[in-house]
Amino acid sequence: MNSYVHLEKQLNYIFTNKQLIIEALTHKSDKKPYNNERLEFLGDAVLDLIVGEYLFLKFPNSDEGILSKIRASLVNESGFTLLAQKLNLGKYIFLSLAEENNNGRGKPSLLSNAFEAVIGAVYIEAGLSTAKEITIKLLEECHPKIDLKSLSQDYKTALQELTQATHGVIPLYETLGSYGPDHKKEFEVAIILDDNTVSTAKGKSKKDAQQKAAKIALRKLKG
Repeated sequence: MNSYVHLEKQLNYIFTNKQLIIEALTHKSDKKPYNNERLEFLGDAVLDLIVGEYLFLKFPNSDEGILSKIRASLVNESGFTLLAQKLNLGKYIFLSLAEENNNGRGKPSLLSNAFEAVIGAVYIEAGLSTAKEITIKLLEECHPKIDLKSLSQDYKTALQELTQATHGVIPLYETLGSYGPDHKKEFEVAIILDDNTVSTAKGKSKKDAQQKAAKIALRKLKG
């Protein structure tokens, strides 16, 4: 069983209730009577508030539209995966052998969810200020420069410009399906070019999935 003691040191927070951190690190595949999905649900809301307040104070002259775009570029699966990787979080997660053999410790969705759960656990035990302190420290370590230009890359526009130049057409985005409960819905999108599927990706919204699929398609088409 993985030790979470080193993780507590990285967080600079020692849990009084050890069951909280254990639950936050327990993936549903581990078949325990508990898992991290409820803490993940809470952590998602807490992180949305923390990042929203942080940006509100950091950019006093930016309007709601700009703040929303910057927050959207930070508060998403890839954003939280980056913070989770900074903590080496995959090393500490409790999961089934099958999931581990399926590269579970490296899956962005699993890492992102575990990070949300850990912040949810900190919030439950120590309150918003401690959760905020941990989150913002990680955020600033991972993003030395936080602004719209450095964070927001519009892969869809870049892909459209490329395909118009090379193929004379624009790519089509097809929604393949949606999965999961309403509060944690995940969408899968495919990009079709000249009747061929170029890439597929999943995201927390159709827009998120489209951007991820466009990023993959750009990489492929550029060789």
